[in-house]
Amino acid sequence: MNALGFAAQSATGPLERFAFERRAPRPDDVVIDILYCGVCHTDVHLARNHFGFTTYPIVPGHEIIGRVREVGTSVSRFKAGDMVGVGCMVDSCQHCKPCLKGWEQDCVEGPTFTYNGSDRQDGSTTYGGYTESIVVRDKFVLSLPDGLDPAGAAPLLCAGITTWSPLHRWNVGKDSKVAVIGLGGLGHMALKLAKALGADVTLFTRSAGKEEDAFRLGADHVVLSSDAEQMKAVAGRFDVIIDTVPYDHDVNPYMPTLALEGVLVLVGYLGPLGTPVNAGGVVRGRRAISGSFIGGVPETQQMLDFCGAHSIVSDIEIIPIQKINEAYERMLKSDVKYRFVIDMASLKS
Repeated sequence: MNALGFAAQSATGPLERFAFERRAPRPDDVVIDILYCGVCHTDVHLARNHFGFTTYPIVPGHEIIGRVREVGTSVSRFKAGDMVGVGCMVDSCQHCKPCLKGWEQDCVEGPTFTYNGSDRQDGSTTYGGYTESIVVRDKFVLSLPDGLDPAGAAPLLCAGITTWSPLHRWNVGKDSKVAVIGLGGLGHMALKLAKALGADVTLFTRSAGKEEDAFRLGADHVVLSSDAEQMKAVAGRFDVIIDTVPYDHDVNPYMPTLALEGVLVLVGYLGPLGTPVNAGGVVRGRRAISGSFIGGVPETQQMLDFCGAHSIVSDIEIIPIQKINEAYERMLKSDVKYRFVIDMASLKS
């Protein structure tokens, strides 16, 4: 299948128009015309080879909303015209213990990522959502609930599930006290989801002036984490802290704010923590530091259904694909509230 998109050809060059071939659809595939694609920090990291394993050319994009064009002969869950989503994965082994539990992101053999991956059957490169269409195995296609704004729903496929998964894992509900560290693409979704689950929600921020936005997004309280007195006032308060900070930072100041058996969950940073964790802050109070990486397909559908029931979408700025390089620069400066979404109709202009 011929396709047109935007790709990076090197770590230093801009993303530009790129004509390429998608693999031919198989009996269990869904062919999707892409309407919107969110822009994630991971897109920038991989386009610029920050992790050191990018294969060029690369077509980023793993927050995809589109309309089904056609389905394979063995597909019964979808039909032409359905509104659907595709997240960070397009396949996995489907037989290891994590896959059987619905944790495809932790597939023992490694999941097939939506872009910069290799197809499990023919070895072809996977290309992401900065394009007009995509071919995806039906088990990794998600149903978009009726009534959700499709553009605003796009970031749910990464930012939404990344924050939903630990909230779900740690049973957040109406009696929970939850804190969120950082107000960005992940943080603003964590506030919305935790509030909708019924929790008492606090934002930790190092920058003053975010109160108005935080309260609008669902926070009940805002704590300036650089203020020792404010931090002392919330000692022993939180059952769950969702840490969305995307760079190396010191987690020790937050540990005393956890309640008995509370947990701090890292969701934004994948590298080493430069400041050693004080074991005393973990041992006292039976506290824990955990981590969470996106989420499996069943959990992602659960999150979408929850968002549909509660009318939750991401706060977005819609851009044409021609402004993607500018969007990358702005995103690195945190100059977006809170997620860029590409209108893929702009690809034809």
